[in-house]
Amino acid sequence: MLFIALPVLNEGEFLPRFMSCLSNQTCREFRLFVCVNQPDKWWTDPVKVDICRNNVSAINYLENIRDTDIVIIDRCTPGNGWKGRKHGVGWARKTVMDAINVIANSTDIIISLDADTTFNENYFESVVENFRKHSDGVALAVPYFHKPVQDEGTYRAILRYEIYMRHYVLNLWRIRSPYTFTALGSATACPVWAYRAIGGMTPKMSGEDFYFLQKLRKFGRVLFWNSEKVYPEARFSDRVYFGTGPAMIKGNNGDWSSYPFYSTEFFDEILETYRMFPSFYLKTTSTRVSDFLCGIFGEKDPFAPLRSNARTVEQFIRACHEKFDGLRILQYLKKRQIQQPEEDETSLHRFLRRFYSPEELIEIKDALESLSFRNGRLEELEKIRTFLMKKEEEYQVNSIRC
Repeated sequence: MLFIALPVLNEGEFLPRFMSCLSNQTCREFRLFVCVNQPDKWWTDPVKVDICRNNVSAINYLENIRDTDIVIIDRCTPGNGWKGRKHGVGWARKTVMDAINVIANSTDIIISLDADTTFNENYFESVVENFRKHSDGVALAVPYFHKPVQDEGTYRAILRYEIYMRHYVLNLWRIRSPYTFTALGSATACPVWAYRAIGGMTPKMSGEDFYFLQKLRKFGRVLFWNSEKVYPEARFSDRVYFGTGPAMIKGNNGDWSSYPFYSTEFFDEILETYRMFPSFYLKTTSTRVSDFLCGIFGEKDPFAPLRSNARTVEQFIRACHEKFDGLRILQYLKKRQIQQPEEDETSLHRFLRRFYSPEELIEIKDALESLSFRNGRLEELEKIRTFLMKKEEEYQVNSIRC
């Protein structure tokens, strides 16, 4: 049985399209759980009250659907909205997943989606088949693709953001980081037994998808390839505090400082420390990463506690990766970016020319020569996005074969 977890906030316009995707699924054994949500105080805020009304309209729309099994969790009508600090998409996603957890069997699967996301008719079936083939998988980070849009500003912003994300994860793949996933709430699935094993989702006002996948990755194997993609909407949105929508808003205003193209040398520094983890079992050596971790954790030797608790080198190395996890990797890269900034186009250029042959790059040769995220032709940026997507898919497919 599949359970679809869907948070909704000010997305009434997308629900008919979303429900059409559901109706077209070849796999029919599913139930849809929806949490329509917003802070209760928005009802008295003239700036936000239209969002509240949109949410009520969404509930009305869902209540009138008769051909789909839908459970609606009302966290939006007056008196039922979020109160205090417990609000945001993270709380909505946790609420809906926890509700599923109460009634589901351990072998059932939770598919997390967003209302503005589309998917092909075989998507649910592909997820079921993936977990059937890989019964040890504790989660699936579904491949994604933002479809082109008509508006030039929106298209340019999403191309720049997606190229950033793929450049980031390709560098993680090449250094063999355990945290090579791109975390999107609309592109995640997990079996119920794994959800229970990690104690469910940790509520966050935003970024819950990242922490959720990281938590699952520390528990077991995350699957990175699926035969079907999801297609999130490319749009300017402030319904979350960080992520695609806010990044596009800031980027459209000329500020991409929170999403730079980190130098390949910074990832090389991480790789250097990865390779030294076995020797750290005997003694920690000073590296840029180990020195960074000393400062983050306030410890003279951040690996000493791991050393004393590990019975084998293998256990120690795993503990090292769990301590220097996806969050710490990002923090390290941000710090190095401040210390040694580099233009985005320069970083991307150097990455591509260093790790791909002239023959591989021939299809984007012209795009690279005129590379400019601000002024470059959209067709050329699209070529780069597609090239990176294909290279990421090569890693993903190979990971399934391992």
